[in-house]
Amino acid sequence: MNISTAWSSFNVEIALGILVAYIIVDGMYAYYTLQVTKRKPFSAATTGALMHFLLAVGVLSYVQNYLYLIPLALGSWIGTFLIVKKEQKLNQ
Repeated sequence: MNISTAWSSFNVEIALGILVAYIIVDGMYAYYTLQVTKRKPFSAATTGALMHFLLAVGVLSYVQNYLYLIPLALGSWIGTFLIVKKEQKLNQ
């Protein structure tokens, strides 16, 4: 797929959906890691299962158009940042 084909099939609504989904996914991943380190098996396992479901949705999106990797990466960054910042404030 070349860049003009990718741009012509790029949908802003899908991109926003991916952005939000990956804010949630990476927030969940950070939360998952915290739950594992705190040795909380039920919440860690549940979070991990939900996280992988959302990850699959993202993969299906960017396989169709590699430009969706942009909102995916941005959402990933935001999600992790927000959870770690929240945890940082709780531990002060």
